[in-house]
Amino acid sequence: MTTPSVWILTDGKAGDEQPLIGIAEAIGATPVFRRVHPRKPFAWLMPWGPIDWRDRPGNPGSPLAPPYPDICLATGRRAVAYLRHLKRVSPATYTVMLKDPRTRRHGADLIIVQAHDELRGPSVKVVTTAPNRLPPSRLDAIRKNPPGDLSALPSPRLAVLVGGNSRHHSFTPDDIARFIAGLEERIAGGASLMITTSRRTPSALAVALRTLARDNERVNLWNGEGANPLAAYMALADELIVTADSTNMIGEAASTGRPIQIFHPSGGHRKIETFIALLSKEARVGRFPDAPASGTYPPINSTARIADAILAAWKTR
Repeated sequence: MTTPSVWILTDGKAGDEQPLIGIAEAIGATPVFRRVHPRKPFAWLMPWGPIDWRDRPGNPGSPLAPPYPDICLATGRRAVAYLRHLKRVSPATYTVMLKDPRTRRHGADLIIVQAHDELRGPSVKVVTTAPNRLPPSRLDAIRKNPPGDLSALPSPRLAVLVGGNSRHHSFTPDDIARFIAGLEERIAGGASLMITTSRRTPSALAVALRTLARDNERVNLWNGEGANPLAAYMALADELIVTADSTNMIGEAASTGRPIQIFHPSGGHRKIETFIALLSKEARVGRFPDAPASGTYPPINSTARIADAILAAWKTR
């Protein structure tokens, strides 16, 4: 059979789109992005209410305009209403929702949730980590031909994936001081650091990391310019340090098969703790900087299994 056509349906958040791009790439498809931006009265009612009437498929600029895809991958509260509407106007499209849609009226043929979520059912596929864009083949290719500036860093090399403030976590001054002190201790012990931050990284923490990089030749800090070196950081890392505010980042770290040290800023959430506990059964997971983990394990990556399940269901239909 030919490669299916694939839509990615979200409200445009990068953190929502990247896992779906990973699935599309594993399917072998080049996805078409359909981004939804409903006006406030409609957005307030989502995921239960209707789509914004101006986004009906027959209207100019509609994110649901045909031709319709073979497969639609969606995630996010606002996307639920649009996926439901798409299923109504194009029943032949195989629809997939990543994460719990929070309503039974979702329009999804398949729902993918992580094990720390409670949703279960015959049309629900449960995985430990979220899909990503880090298949083993990509990491292996980087290891065979690594960027010169990173391969020159002395081992052990530590990839440091820094998130930021969220609904459940916040970086207090004490948290920042504890985090930086832990990194300085690893540098003093001979390690090199490869650091990347996010849009949510608080300014005080970002400044502290820039100072750390400026004062140490064995620290490579991405400044946000040019291509994102995240995949290279992870491919070349002997260990990974990840902040606990992002289950996606922790899951990506597990795709390397290298030990993961998780830094816990102030706050927390039961689901995140459950996710870490479940992942710890398969990966080597420690607590940074106090209780490090060591040793390797088979890389953990759900992306290929998710893609295979979607392709099998689509071909059957």
